[in-house]
Amino acid sequence: MKNLILTTVAIVTLSISGIAQERKQGEKLSMEQRNQLQLKKMTMELDLNESQQKEMSKVIAEQNAKREAKIAEMKANKEAKKELTADEKFKKKNEMLDAQIAHKAKMKKILNEKQFEKWDANQDNRHKKMRDHRNKRKSHASEKEIK
Repeated sequence: MKNLILTTVAIVTLSISGIAQERKQGEKLSMEQRNQLQLKKMTMELDLNESQQKEMSKVIAEQNAKREAKIAEMKANKEAKKELTADEKFKKKNEMLDAQIAHKAKMKKILNEKQFEKWDANQDNRHKKMRDHRNKRKSHASEKEIK
C-alpha cells in the first residue's frame, strides 16, 4: 500500500514538473495575439462598444510596440552594463511621464466618463500591485544578502 501511494505521489510530481517545464519552453504568443486578448479583456471590463474597440485596438497595438522597444533597449543596456547618468535618468523619467499623460488623454477621448473612471481605478490598482511586488522582491533580495 505504501509503495502504491509513493508511486502515485512520484508520478503526480513528475507530471506537474513536466507541465511546468512545458509552459516555460512553450512558444510565446505573438504581438497580435496578445493585443487581441488585451482588447477582449478590456472590452469585458469596460463594456466597450464596436467603435471604442476599433480605437482601443490601435492604442493597444501602439502601447505594446512601444513596450517591446523599451524592453529591448533595457536588455541592450543591461548587457552592455551601461549605467545611466542622472541627466539621462531624468530625461527618461520625463519622457515616460509625458507618454503616460498622452496615453491618459487618449483613453479619456475614447471612453465615456464611467468607463474612464473604472479604467483609471484599474490602473491605480495595477500600479499598486506592481509597486508592492517590486518592494517584496527588494526586501527578499536584501534578506539574501544579509545571510
